[in-house]
Amino acid sequence: MPYRHLTQLLDSSFDSLSPELQRAARWLQAHPAELGLQSMRQSALAAGVAPATMTRLARALGLDGFEAMRRPSMVAFAESVARTAHPASAARPDSATEAVDQLAQAQAGNLKSVRSRNSAQQLHAAAQAILDAREVLFLGLRASFCIAYHLHYTCDWLRPNTRLATDAGGAWADQVLALAPGDLLVVVSQAPYTRQIVEAAQQAHARGVPVLALTDSSLSPLARLAQQTVLFDTASPSFFHSMIGAQALAETLMDCVAEQGGTAVVQRLAQRQQGLQAARAYWEKKPPRQV
Repeated sequence: MPYRHLTQLLDSSFDSLSPELQRAARWLQAHPAELGLQSMRQSALAAGVAPATMTRLARALGLDGFEAMRRPSMVAFAESVARTAHPASAARPDSATEAVDQLAQAQAGNLKSVRSRNSAQQLHAAAQAILDAREVLFLGLRASFCIAYHLHYTCDWLRPNTRLATDAGGAWADQVLALAPGDLLVVVSQAPYTRQIVEAAQQAHARGVPVLALTDSSLSPLARLAQQTVLFDTASPSFFHSMIGAQALAETLMDCVAEQGGTAVVQRLAQRQQGLQAARAYWEKKPPRQV
């Protein structure tokens, strides 16, 4: 069973699990490498559950036992190490082509995840939350920063009062604290989840600020805090996550915002275009001088 299938099985079964099994399932989803490397007892200790809980979780998922649940992580980790230790340049002549093809296949699957994991109703509801909020703050760190930046850049063309939580001095957390219940915090992260993102979402949630999460699993700590969640896949044969799915989801979400925004969005776009043209923001080739 591929590791991706295990994560999907955890997602689909999560709500039917007991609180103890849910705790173990969250740990499995967030620690794939540790699951593949550690014994059942070590994994249970790290997850804060009894070793028998791991066996019960495996059986609740329809698997024979802990080893059957652990095996997909072991295989995925071993394949990742093998690719790192034996780069394409040192392997057989066609391995480079195979590596590119495998990555392209994974990227294509990540693109499809935008529609396979999110209904049209979910996407439109998330877009409406962005339109209805008094102020929208986008937050993404590490690999997710580029997604949050793109969301903010695009959304600022479509509606006013949008901000990107960023500050070289580290004061971006103050922007989260300044949010009120009528605002919206949009967070982006995937496993392993950035601690600061989760803590920011916890703070916003505790103060009654709605949270919209773009993440990779319904078991994500962000999904459990969010008022609304939209999902993307991050599958990749390489060491790094693929962010193609997250980028595609961000573009789809902003397309829904533009579509649902009506006249206000059209006017906002016209104003932004006029301002950029007046500022000569984009390069234009000068016409040849007339003699």
